[in-house]
Amino acid sequence: MKKIVALLFGITLFGAGITNAQSKYWITLKDKPSAEKPSLSPLTLSNRQSMGLSVDETDLPLNPAYLQALSHQGVRPLFRSRWLNAVSAELTAGQAQQVKALSFVKDLVPIDQHIVINSLDHDITKVLMAPVMSQIQAEVFGRAGMTAKNVTIGVIDAGYFGADSASALKHIFQRNGIREVRDYVNTNRPRNAFFGSLETLSDFHGTEVMAAISGHDPNENIQYGLATDATFYLARTDHGAREFRGEEDNWIAAMEWMDSLGVRIINTSLGYAKGFTNPKENYQPNQMDGHTSLISKAAQLAADKKGILVIVSAGNEGDDRSWRIISTPADAQGVLAVGATNNKVWNRIGYSSIGPEFLPYLKPNVSCFSLYGTSLSAPVITGFAACLMQANPKLTNKELIAIIEKSSHLYPYGNNYIGYGVPQASRALAMAKGQTLPASAKSIKVTGKTYSLPLPDHADSSVSVFHKKDDTRVLQQESMRVQNGAILLRRNHDEKRTTVDLKKEVVEIIWQ
Repeated sequence: MKKIVALLFGITLFGAGITNAQSKYWITLKDKPSAEKPSLSPLTLSNRQSMGLSVDETDLPLNPAYLQALSHQGVRPLFRSRWLNAVSAELTAGQAQQVKALSFVKDLVPIDQHIVINSLDHDITKVLMAPVMSQIQAEVFGRAGMTAKNVTIGVIDAGYFGADSASALKHIFQRNGIREVRDYVNTNRPRNAFFGSLETLSDFHGTEVMAAISGHDPNENIQYGLATDATFYLARTDHGAREFRGEEDNWIAAMEWMDSLGVRIINTSLGYAKGFTNPKENYQPNQMDGHTSLISKAAQLAADKKGILVIVSAGNEGDDRSWRIISTPADAQGVLAVGATNNKVWNRIGYSSIGPEFLPYLKPNVSCFSLYGTSLSAPVITGFAACLMQANPKLTNKELIAIIEKSSHLYPYGNNYIGYGVPQASRALAMAKGQTLPASAKSIKVTGKTYSLPLPDHADSSVSVFHKKDDTRVLQQESMRVQNGAILLRRNHDEKRTTVDLKKEVVEIIWQ
């Protein structure tokens, strides 16, 4: 069984003393021609109207006069972004200085060159997927007939090799459930080669993500994902083995393409963090702030102005002491960032990236079980969200995020290890239908350095405990054994709160 570990790609294009070497930039323009009209699909316009969102300047095309002027400078745009009012292009150092001096150029931003394809196991089996289906109560959606029917999902990922022949995805291809595909890496590749070309092991990545969203194998009677009746738009934006230059503009191009087609849910298991080559070009941990990277800005714009629910894997750097925190665009406030938990005890699995303590909002938002990477936990929650959208198509992206968070087993006592915890289908479906939920959380104020929490009816032999320095920031997590119908909590130095996870209930200890 081949495991794809967390891949860090990077190729340095700067050469010492080489003046004609090209680097990649975003060229941000100052304004747009107000007389131009946006070209959006009727479905996109209908979606915006239903969510109370308007067509605005981010939907207008770029100023053709500016594009012509750039052409006269020898600049060949690789991608044009309506959202960012920018083009990406490869420029020499001399061209960069000339372009920056143009009166209509607002800014010149180097494009980061390093991408992490969040790790997953190459062989999806029932051993990996069955536990998460049980953990999120997949059977509740099944009994209610929620299979994401009439819901369209976009997937932005690496390759989708073998997806058309995978037994777990056969049902999607049989009903022509793949509406359209685009390859932003090999732009001239014909559609019939989209699923059939294997360049690196990363070309399996999107296929496995698809299986985690919607996979079902009737031969083995195994359900891998929840959205078995959804339809899809697929974009390939990255590929590579150990060395690769990640292209942020490919990702943004795919987002804008899907938005123009009316796609409301997008899953992406890609994240930018750091690379192996020129350290000057790496992101720094303090830049995971939700507004530094362009890819995060685009994700936030998609959430705020386009009504798109963007679901992102949190990252797999939890064990990397030099990083540990989430990657971008999981840092964007408006996206649903998904971490990973253990199976039996629902606390953070070691590799799952944690939320930066300096963020004023909680990341990751939620988590669920995945043995080998948040690349699988994020698509599971994408299927979860798609079922909720089928249950109530009028829900906006922000309402969906709120329901998923509130349905999670730790809510409202989330933390920066696993967010609000594991979403529960029974609670989420009830909220999507406007029903009131019974209380499942309580707080207890205690004094002293120890407290014995009685748990006379708790069936499990152990519980998960989060020791926190404040409302959300975790000092330590541990699994504690229930002895004589209770657990003895000992207050650590600087500990202000302790969350006791009972799965069906959460208890917040507030130390006085």
